[in-house]
Amino acid sequence: MGKEITPVAVYHSPLEGKFGVPRQSGVAADLRGEVRLEDRYRHPDALRGLEGFDYAWLIWGFSLNSENPDSLTVRPPRLGGNRRVGVFASRSPFRPNGLGLSCVKIEGVDPENGVIRVSGADLADGTPVYDIKPYVEYADSRPGVRSGFVDDSPWEPLEVSVSEEIASLFPAGGLSALKQILAADPRPSYQDDPEREYGLTFAGRNVKFKVSGKVLTVTGADQKDSE
Repeated sequence: MGKEITPVAVYHSPLEGKFGVPRQSGVAADLRGEVRLEDRYRHPDALRGLEGFDYAWLIWGFSLNSENPDSLTVRPPRLGGNRRVGVFASRSPFRPNGLGLSCVKIEGVDPENGVIRVSGADLADGTPVYDIKPYVEYADSRPGVRSGFVDDSPWEPLEVSVSEEIASLFPAGGLSALKQILAADPRPSYQDDPEREYGLTFAGRNVKFKVSGKVLTVTGADQKDSE
């Protein structure tokens, strides 16, 4: 019999939408965020001892996906969106229970307020977190192992061009994180139109960009309208 699960925390990030979220944790190492415990778990005892770990696993929900897929195969972006693999041979968000697993770096722990400051997460703002577990090197690290189709499909980051005027709109850490996000190429793998302008919301700004070849150029970063 299945067990119903509820969030223990919510993740807060400068990335407000699904578009632009890194496809794997650690891709945008400078991207900072916070895991904030829900009220019933917001007690110093809940995080006692976590400050002794450098990384943690987050088990979370793909809350921005409305579909409940029936397909047993998916098309990973790493394969260009053309080849299919089994859903359980991928990390696709389109999966039966919609759960994700991410390894994040712990930047700081605030037990009194139930907050874990982290970096490198591949989660959007408002993502529900269902469990938090410390990363243990001897058990969780397996160097030199095979990684399936990922080994045969190397990823090359884009070159990101940002004018000084646009760069000045972001603090140094925010600009670095934004560049890492854009270098990972947020576009759908099947789109390659150099004239098409894309956009994502980051740190309260609507960031616009175009991609030509291997160069991504940021074309604007207007302040997001308040609702």
